[in-house]
Amino acid sequence: MIIQRYDESRKEEVRDVVLEVLLEHGFEYDRLKDSDLKDINGYYFAKGGTFFVGLADGRVVGTAGVRKLNSNRGEIKRIYLKKGFRGKGNGEQLFLAALDFAEKNCSGAVLKTDSTLKKAIGMYLKHGFTFVKEEEGYLYYEKRF
Repeated sequence: MIIQRYDESRKEEVRDVVLEVLLEHGFEYDRLKDSDLKDINGYYFAKGGTFFVGLADGRVVGTAGVRKLNSNRGEIKRIYLKKGFRGKGNGEQLFLAALDFAEKNCSGAVLKTDSTLKKAIGMYLKHGFTFVKEEEGYLYYEKRF
């Protein structure tokens, strides 16, 4: 898998990957929660963040984003990977690309994840994130740089 910075020509592929992974885990598209997919440039890049795509055979198979928040903190979001590419370090590669960007451009990072995603949670803890709170089935983590 090759990681590249997102460009607008990948918009539909990104949306398809995210929705496929959401459905696989029992989540449906939510017009409000998933509104960033309609304007990735405006949601991530325009505010000083970034968005990466993982490519295999020229197609998007994974995603990772960093959205800049107030007080120079970043939110790591959209760590998604198609099923056939998991278990090979690809998800961690995407996560580390986002984390590297956050470390270079922010004073700290936050993220939230569903409480059922145990492998993802293990990866966040392995890379220095600490648990902050649980709210409505979501777990919140943070890391200061």
